[in-house]
Amino acid sequence: MKLVTTPRIDLLRQLRDQFQRDYPRGRTMLAVDGASGSGTAEFADGLAAVFGEAGRAVFRASIDDFHRPREQRYARGRDDAAGYWLDSFDYSLFRRALIEPFRLAGSTGFQLVGFDEGRDVGAQLRWTTGPQDAVLIVDGVFLNRPELRGIWHGSMRLQVPRTVAYERLHARLGVDTDPAAASNARYVGGEALYRKDDDPAARASVIVDNTDEARPQWVFADFC
Repeated sequence: MKLVTTPRIDLLRQLRDQFQRDYPRGRTMLAVDGASGSGTAEFADGLAAVFGEAGRAVFRASIDDFHRPREQRYARGRDDAAGYWLDSFDYSLFRRALIEPFRLAGSTGFQLVGFDEGRDVGAQLRWTTGPQDAVLIVDGVFLNRPELRGIWHGSMRLQVPRTVAYERLHARLGVDTDPAAASNARYVGGEALYRKDDDPAARASVIVDNTDEARPQWVFADFC
């Protein structure tokens, strides 16, 4: 059967093939990092689909499923940018419940969801197992921060203009389309702290311009 192809799927397959050449076997982990509204979840889902198409066992997770409780997330104030950057996610739980057991392979179970954000409680334990050769694809914000540095076999940084990101967030969540609006200060400021402290684009294996989600572009650095 002939495979469906589009510019988006073609790029996803190119990224998959490069990763598979570098890591053809074993348990491997791939991050899809980007600011809110950059499209990380959809991009990671597409990557999972093309890995599956190639016969690789693939698992999907999101850092959004490892939030801290609201009391901890907003301890510095609901509009505080540092609170978004420093307090949003439970990286210890993320590593303990998902990353470390996934690395062990064998019959060790791992948990793809650690926190129920809607109910503001820990998620029900659902342990998953997989084969020796498998890839875990994780999407979300701040994935190249210090607590997660060194765990990824590859990481992708999605870039979109801030105005485009907030148009998407408005359509999905109803937020103000103006990035400079006071209601967006927590998130715009937190992302700025991430870029200042950790330079995620420099740490990524691959940079993708995801302004047009139907035609994402692999961005190559200019060398002089």
